[in-house]
Amino acid sequence: MSEDAFLVPGRARPRGRYPHARRAGDLIYVSGTSSRLPDGTFAGAETDDLGTTSLDIRVQTRAVIENVRETLGAAGAALTDLVSITTYLVTMNDFGGYNEVYAEYFDESGPARTTVAVHQLPHPHLLIEISAVAYRPVPSEDT
Repeated sequence: MSEDAFLVPGRARPRGRYPHARRAGDLIYVSGTSSRLPDGTFAGAETDDLGTTSLDIRVQTRAVIENVRETLGAAGAALTDLVSITTYLVTMNDFGGYNEVYAEYFDESGPARTTVAVHQLPHPHLLIEISAVAYRPVPSEDT
């Protein structure tokens, strides 16, 4: 892996051959991020004793944003450095719950945002995935 592309220690490894994020000059591109936990399970996905799965868009949204925060932190950036977010929802029926949690992190001065509905994500327990771009100047060698 190049020095500009990186994996974040302690995070779930990507399910393909790509980095968690890649820096290109002063921009940090965060790969599509889900609610997958390091142990391979998913935040916001519970299965009861009968095998019935319950999915919670609010829990998943919070976990995704926290995973994005952790990835940005590894690059020396923060959520406040985000300039653009693209959100993929499996159903627009979850838009309200997603929006509710999103508003806990961002207001109208936050990143530009696009939200689209997609047919499916890489695992049936996923309701949401977010990719993002942050602007964080590369520290100069003088500092």
